[in-house]
Order: sequence, then C-alpha cells, then structure tokens
Amino acid sequence: MMTLSLWKFGLLLISLIGANGLMPFPENFVVAKLNDAVTLTCRTNIDGAVTWKFDGEVLVDFKYNIKQDGQNLHVTDVDTPWLGEYSCWRGGEMLSLTHLLLEAEDEEELAQFDSLITCLAKSYHCNFSCTLKESAFTAVRVGLGHDCTDGGKLCHWINSSDQNQDGGFQFEVSHSLSPYAEESTKLELTAEAIVDLYVFRTTRRFYLRDIVQPDSPQIGTCQELEQDLNVTIEPPSSWSMPHSFFGLEHEIEYVLKDDGKPARSLSSLVPKSISKLRVRSRDSLVLSTWSEWTPWKNVTN
Repeated sequence: MMTLSLWKFGLLLISLIGANGLMPFPENFVVAKLNDAVTLTCRTNIDGAVTWKFDGEVLVDFKYNIKQDGQNLHVTDVDTPWLGEYSCWRGGEMLSLTHLLLEAEDEEELAQFDSLITCLAKSYHCNFSCTLKESAFTAVRVGLGHDCTDGGKLCHWINSSDQNQDGGFQFEVSHSLSPYAEESTKLELTAEAIVDLYVFRTTRRFYLRDIVQPDSPQIGTCQELEQDLNVTIEPPSSWSMPHSFFGLEHEIEYVLKDDGKPARSLSSLVPKSISKLRVRSRDSLVLSTWSEWTPWKNVTN
C-alpha cells in the first residue's frame, strides 16, 4: 500500500482533518511500518484486568490481527484500518492513551516532504527559523541534535499546531554555537509531520553559515562629492555585533536619470545622475545569501 502523495493532501483536507487530524503531536504514540507487528502497553502500575478501546469503541472481537495479552495489546500486520487511538481502561477510568501511526516510507514522497522545509538565520545569534510550506499537515514538530535524529527520548521537540498566514508552519530553533568560533560540525535538524495518521520524517544537516541571510540594510545619507554620490549604508539592527568582526558587503542598484537604465555597484560610490537607488547586503566573509532589497529611495540633487 502506497502512502498518500503530498500533492493530493490539499484535496483530502476536509475528510482527513475531520476524521483523523491530530493537533498537535500526541503525547504518546507508536510509529510502525506497514505490515509490521507492534505491542501497545497499558501504562499502569496496578495489576489486574483492563479493557482496550479503539477510537473510543471497546475491542470485543479479536478475530483479526489484534490480540490482548494481559494488559498489553498486540497488533500484527499493521495497516491503515488499525491506525488511530488506543486506550486502556479499568471500569470508567482511562489508564493510558496511545496513538498508533504509520511511517511514510515512499522515497519520492519523503523527498517532496524534505523540499518543503527551509531554514534561515538572520545573523549568527543563538537562534534561527525554519518554515514548513504546506498546510495539509495537522501536526508538525522539529528538533535539533543527535537525540532527535536517532529518535532518542532526550530530544527537545518544538511542537506547532498553528499555521501561519501562508498556510505553513514556522519554528524558532535555538542552538549553542559560538558566533566567534569557526564551525566544524554541522547542525542536525529533524522534522516530523502528521497527515491522516501517517508520519513523515526527515533530517537536514547544514552549517549555520549556509543558512545565513541578513535582513535588509538601512540607507543613510547620500553625500555629494565632486564626481559621485557617496552612499552611507548601515547594517540591519538584527545583524550580529560587533560589526567590525561581522562584516557585510553591500550592493547598490540605481537608475540613471538620462536613460532610465538600471545599474549596480559594489562600491559605496555611485554616479550623481541617478533618480533612485536601493541596497542589499550579505556576509562578506562567507558570501552568504543576499538580503532582500530595501525599498527604492528617490535621490534629489
């Protein structure tokens, strides 16, 4: 059985979220591969008989691939009909709750999922942001480090069930890298997402310097010289300090008055005969991604 194509998610949202949408990640869950066997444990310290329920209905018929063994529940040959919420009860008291989910394994769909994730750092400070550009997922989380990559219990997951205005999910991720030391080890970011009880998982490895993109700089004064204009450009307020250590290079785009043609300069000096200009910046040492352009500024002289 193939997992659902990501590009079909939007068409299925109404039925999926209405039926099985998990928001956010459940506190306790088991992820199985298709046709695997799993054991669900009733988390209680009290001995005695328990009753298992599946999606709120008592499991009274074990003819299929579900078998109760004491307080445990064995699910063999896991498939979509057996995905969902399992709870164990004693009388009217629920003792524990576990969701059985299915691992997405199709390589093409996992590659598509990975392509939806972008990470960006505005500076070399202790955090960066990641965005998942997809509205079909009902729960998304990210985690940084080996514990998250290996699925360890010590992973500090950042959960999100809130979508941004573009329909995706955004996360602020903290790291412990020194901004003054040369990076020798890549960051490892693991992302997991749920859609209709399928779990998609991917791990990204990158240097912080690879995702740095400064905010747009600030245009100061345009000082008139004998032949040129000297443009003063200030780093964005979000950029790392001291600026003497974290240097930026700037590119100026300007429009000539006489013919209206645009031109660019990596120097702070531009011709006098221009009508407007705008500026962008990037890290001068690692040649990071350019910032967005500033708005056009009219020049009068």
